[in-house]
Amino acid sequence: MLLVLDIGNTNIAMGTYEGKELCKHWRISTDRQKTGDEYGMLINSLFHYQGIEMADIHAIIISSVVPPLVVPFIKMCERYFHLRPLIVGPGIKTGIRLNYENPRSIGADRIVNVVGAYEQYGGPLIVIDIGTATTFDVVAKNGDFLGGVIAPGIGTSSEALFQRAAQLPRIELVPPKNIICRNTIQGMQAGIIFGYVGQIDEIARRIKRELRESGVEEEVKVIATGGLARMIAKESATIDKIDHFLTLTGLRVLYERNQKGRPHEDR
Repeated sequence: MLLVLDIGNTNIAMGTYEGKELCKHWRISTDRQKTGDEYGMLINSLFHYQGIEMADIHAIIISSVVPPLVVPFIKMCERYFHLRPLIVGPGIKTGIRLNYENPRSIGADRIVNVVGAYEQYGGPLIVIDIGTATTFDVVAKNGDFLGGVIAPGIGTSSEALFQRAAQLPRIELVPPKNIICRNTIQGMQAGIIFGYVGQIDEIARRIKRELRESGVEEEVKVIATGGLARMIAKESATIDKIDHFLTLTGLRVLYERNQKGRPHEDR
């Protein structure tokens, strides 16, 4: 089995693959204070519940946007799996051209999403990852990464509102039935959720318009991923498809593109 791990600011997504088949998947909270040993024991418990042995894992690939956790996870892999993980970063073979002023500044999660989306859906594409930040990544017909947009995530925005406005409560992010609301909580829900949907749709429309002006004639598909993607997609006029496992797919594809001639095991 191949173990893929995506370390995000809020959650860590994990999955195991046999060939191209995603067998099991998990999502746990990101905790910068946890040690490699603690993460090793947690993963071992998740594996045990699903009937998986650590010895079943023959390779590991990791992407991370939380630099302090990279070294603990490398040590965890070496100690508990006896494997050297492949880290998504400078020097890794992506199979795509990164048309960016400084490619090294692109978040590993964005590269993984672009690779996974193009592998499954072709191009041109807009890949929207609805997480702690919301990223819009634009993929050309030939798979080139053209750039994109970064905006605050919906959870980040709502938490900032709660913290900065003394009389506004922390709310559950569910869309109200109406846009004209008669209480504070529903009014906040309407403003945050529908405002966020409007932001996503407007940015997607502007990207599509700019692509058309640059000569792109094909239909531009919009793929969304992330924990709140389903809720947002129900209200959005531009999102074509939700793919909750897009990042895991991208990690699998990157592993396949980098495994040739690479030693995987210490044992």
